[in-house]
Amino acid sequence: MKITDIKATTVTVPLEAPLRHAAGAHWGRFVRTIVEVETNEGLTGLGEMGGGGESAEAAIRSLGPYLIGHDPMQLEALYWKICNPTASLYNNRLQLHAAIEFACIDLIGKKLGIRACDLLGGALRESVPFASYLFFRYPNEQTGRGGEDSPDAIVRQAQDLTDQHGFTSHKLKAGVFHPDYELEVFQALAAAFRDHRVRIDPNAVWTVEEAIRIGRAIEELNNDYFEDPCWGLEGMRRVRERVRIPTATNTVVVNFEQLAACVRTNAVDVILLDTTFWGGLRQAWKAGVVCSTFQRGVAVHSSGELGIQLATMLHLGACLPNMTYAADAHYHHLTDDVIVGGKMPYVKGRIAVPSGPGLGIELDRDRVRRYSELYRELGGYPYDRDPHRRGWFSIWPEFRWAEPGRS
Repeated sequence: MKITDIKATTVTVPLEAPLRHAAGAHWGRFVRTIVEVETNEGLTGLGEMGGGGESAEAAIRSLGPYLIGHDPMQLEALYWKICNPTASLYNNRLQLHAAIEFACIDLIGKKLGIRACDLLGGALRESVPFASYLFFRYPNEQTGRGGEDSPDAIVRQAQDLTDQHGFTSHKLKAGVFHPDYELEVFQALAAAFRDHRVRIDPNAVWTVEEAIRIGRAIEELNNDYFEDPCWGLEGMRRVRERVRIPTATNTVVVNFEQLAACVRTNAVDVILLDTTFWGGLRQAWKAGVVCSTFQRGVAVHSSGELGIQLATMLHLGACLPNMTYAADAHYHHLTDDVIVGGKMPYVKGRIAVPSGPGLGIELDRDRVRRYSELYRELGGYPYDRDPHRRGWFSIWPEFRWAEPGRS
């Protein structure tokens, strides 16, 4: 089997409402690049990458000279062709490699009639638990959803998602308002769901001192972990020394050098594995093996996925023996998907691992065309800007917190 062509298509899929975060906002939609790798045997593998537009599509196509004629089963050679460490100092291609690797694993599974998780040792679980992912949201007049910026509103959002999807773990995306206000919101969430687990993630924008203060204030809650309360391995190590909650990160441990430093310094307890940020499904799985060796917990991180990347997250979660926490997903905030059958359903807070060969999903061509046209109509948006806070920039540590009830 040989690769004969690589295609890239940008799509934008609407969200129920714009999602606010520490660096800015998702402006009511996700922009993603769909990657298709074709072979001389008539099989097509699917990949996905965050962002899109001409530059992203051109970056994918630029890999043609490296990959045309390559056997997609040769995954290790694929990695070295794209991500040679000395070359990647100048052209970081990890996320490009991830999208291509997804597609090659999909191809291998289709060729052999096995699932992606079978290439990684087989499934230990046939469904993956997820936490609700709660955001402060701007209102969306078209859907009638969003507008949550108070403790009561966040609790209602959590209750609606629990009623709809069966979540028993809840994650609050913080870093938008003053830490003391978000502490109030988080405490209200924990009080409303005393039998559930909770976690908070301010996207690393609190100072170490603020993180310690807030961490101590929530120590008695039913916490999963304290996610990225501050920036850097040294900052996270200091927080871990002073707070009696497991710490977690998806920002400062996203490669093997950082993982080694984390283990040596005992900087973080739980590593959140992202199939894109780590450079592929197989790379994230390798990191999970290292974490298991050094008695580190893991969970699966979400970077704003559609169904293709979600499938990689499910296959990863299926085969990690040390995944003792519910995974993250933005997925329930989407109004639709680009895969056949639309969005994958949650059942009792879990999503089933796809049963078909490879990633186990297929593109819905009509949906791809529809959301490709929507991208051409709306264009992209800067992730690190907030459309309702003109002139605002996320400048840390001189961070200007938003005020509840005001844009």
